[in-house]
Amino acid sequence: MRKIAIYGKGGIGKSTTTQNTVAALAEMGRNMMIVGCDPKADSTRLILNGLAQKTVLDTLRSEGEDLDLEDVVKVGFKGTRCVESGGPEPGVGCAGRGIITSINLLEQLGAFDEQYKLDYTFYDVLGDVVCGGFAMPIRDGKAEEIYIVCSGEMMAMYAANNICKGIMKFAEAGTVRLGGLICNSRKTDREDELIMALAEKLGTQMIHFVPRDNIVQKAEINKKTVIDFDPTVNQADEYRKLAKAIEVNKNFVIPKPLAIEELEKLLIEFGIAD
Repeated sequence: MRKIAIYGKGGIGKSTTTQNTVAALAEMGRNMMIVGCDPKADSTRLILNGLAQKTVLDTLRSEGEDLDLEDVVKVGFKGTRCVESGGPEPGVGCAGRGIITSINLLEQLGAFDEQYKLDYTFYDVLGDVVCGGFAMPIRDGKAEEIYIVCSGEMMAMYAANNICKGIMKFAEAGTVRLGGLICNSRKTDREDELIMALAEKLGTQMIHFVPRDNIVQKAEINKKTVIDFDPTVNQADEYRKLAKAIEVNKNFVIPKPLAIEELEKLLIEFGIAD
């Protein structure tokens, strides 16, 4: 089983990208699982066609610790197994700690056992690697392959570089590696060139450039991934290309984060920070 975590700046499109990529892999016949590691609990709704999945933490609060796996796992598009970790009530407790509790419980309940014949588990993670809970998929070896969703916007690139610092820290003592950058386009100037340049400096690759297309929003309004909503459109093929690029990827590295001065120089070079 390949264990993949998707990171990136808040609002960059991690959950949308993850679910559409998982749908493409499921369409290819792969046995898939998504573990949502975001307190918003929106990592699986497109796979489940909008079903408001009860989170692990909510289930623990309402039913206690005597749970069965079926209490926290729902099955969606083409058999994809879905879990939402959830979080504490707003303003109370640590959301990162909730992720730790959730993943530990899934392991205890046998969610990743051989009987499920999982080809991939995707962790959709809030992009804050400062918090130990959000860094757990990296720190504890739950995920071994990391992909960072970014764009040509300055803060998205800053966040990607910062996430690379976290990966580098945990890679030194474990097996986690960076598989590449996924550019989720915001139609900024020379965006593909800029992200390829950033990837090169980080020592990695831009594994795919996902163009901006309003069909993504139309599919989401209909509570579906693009592939589920209309498998014939060009954007569905873009997610298929991304899925295939991840499937054949062998380029896993310990990244080399840039100093902030280097990052700003790159932005100036491409005319972003004039």
